[in-house]
Amino acid sequence: MTLFHFGNCLALAYFPYFIAYKCTGLSEYNAFWRCVQAGATYLFVQLCKMLFLATFFPTWDASVGVYDFIGECMKSTVDLADLVGLHLVMSKNAGKGEYKIMVAAMGWSTAELIMSRCIPLWVGARGIEFDWKYIQMSFDSNISLVHYITMAGLVWMFSRYDLPRHYRLPIAVLLALSVYKAFLMESFVHVLLLGSWTALLIKAMVTGAISLSSLVLYINLVHSN
Repeated sequence: MTLFHFGNCLALAYFPYFIAYKCTGLSEYNAFWRCVQAGATYLFVQLCKMLFLATFFPTWDASVGVYDFIGECMKSTVDLADLVGLHLVMSKNAGKGEYKIMVAAMGWSTAELIMSRCIPLWVGARGIEFDWKYIQMSFDSNISLVHYITMAGLVWMFSRYDLPRHYRLPIAVLLALSVYKAFLMESFVHVLLLGSWTALLIKAMVTGAISLSSLVLYINLVHSN
């Protein structure tokens, strides 16, 4: 049962990435190693973020159950480095905008999947018969894929030299929501004492709303040019 459960979790976590890689045409461009390079950039950025957090935001000693809203907000601000990393990845790849976006997003999200979900999944599934939290982690990895595709698209649009001025404010707002989404979700869950499945559903809805808004801006921007 453990092996079967582990296989289900891996299928839920990895198959959407495989399908996205095949169906978006990245396989036709032989973009595998470019995605690997994007993943390596992700690891480097995360290392820099951890060093920065360890230096300027040491562990806060507080009572059990107390949520430090200000401290968590400041820590979420460090996630702005992800925007810089995504821009760096896309600037090193030549090609159409959608190709740059997908390479950066696929490499970034795959590295994040391996580091933050698949390793804990492998460790945990070896010692359990069944646990819904690993199913939740698998679904959460799919939400992260959409999140990073959206973030990469927003970074690409915002960094265009010919971006019309009236696009800058909505794109900047969506970028801010993407960066602080995790902090807002954690605060929302803490205040309302939401369950894990409810929190996952709300996270999917928020990610979907941001993604659809970004898609509308992307389509209008591309068609206007």
